[in-house]
Amino acid sequence: MSVFNAYIALLGKINGEVKRDVPLSRLTSLRIGGVAALYVAPRDYAALSRTIEVLGTQKLPWVILGRGSSILASDEGYRGCVIVLTGEFDELSVDGSTGIVTAGAATRLGKTCSAALTVGLSGMEFLAGIPGSVGGALSMNVGTERCWLNSIVHDVVSFKPGGGLVRRRAVEIDWGRRWCSLPADEIILEVSFSLQSAKAETIAQEMETHLAERRILPLGAQSCGALFVEPRAASVHELVRRCGLRGSREGGAQLHPSQANYVVNRGGACAADVLALMNRVHSEVLAYSSVDLRSEVKLLGFEV
Repeated sequence: MSVFNAYIALLGKINGEVKRDVPLSRLTSLRIGGVAALYVAPRDYAALSRTIEVLGTQKLPWVILGRGSSILASDEGYRGCVIVLTGEFDELSVDGSTGIVTAGAATRLGKTCSAALTVGLSGMEFLAGIPGSVGGALSMNVGTERCWLNSIVHDVVSFKPGGGLVRRRAVEIDWGRRWCSLPADEIILEVSFSLQSAKAETIAQEMETHLAERRILPLGAQSCGALFVEPRAASVHELVRRCGLRGSREGGAQLHPSQANYVVNRGGACAADVLALMNRVHSEVLAYSSVDLRSEVKLLGFEV
């Protein structure tokens, strides 16, 4: 495994940015994490394909990182390569006549919702206010208690290392609560959504309703979003409140007082602080309410 060899093989030889020792704290919304040994931001498919080929040759592990939400990066960093899709993977097209909105995996979910609103296409309103990229949103099948992303997906294009491009219709994918069956080793490149025509005013009103419901944290707050998947028994906030843990703190990490399913970096928090807080919540909720909370946060750089 050679980070240096991979770096030399890619630097200046692909359409994209290549760097070494990039702080993960700059790439995650929690602003926590050590350095990634290698960072590559391919701008097109050829650059991505070549990057994966080189990493495979050098036997370097890699991970796709979107907007850095729902990610907790290790204080020790990541010894592999962090890949951030840019360029053509951040493009968006809207066909008002067919109701199809196609977004690159790196496109912000909010940008996609706004594009649909602009041409009077309805169906994405429930996604308003959810942070992150389209690719990340799809992999986690984000949504509300009543509606999930898979309900509007038309098809998905992914890249299978060693196998090329794969297109799947939504019905060919299994969907679950914060989960989809796309293989973990495939990279989501593009998602098409099937929407319906509606009055822009009606769409805007519904979007504003969802935005208001999600205005939990102040602007600029350093948070990774929800810590745990909401169980059916009761909200995480209510379960935490019953345990008397609302507003609890570990080092620089604190459960937000008004929404206990969110952790905020109050300054100087490290990954160990967040993990300690999550473990504390999980164990006490389990003991008090017999609810086994499931993490919604993805860990990066931790030993398995």
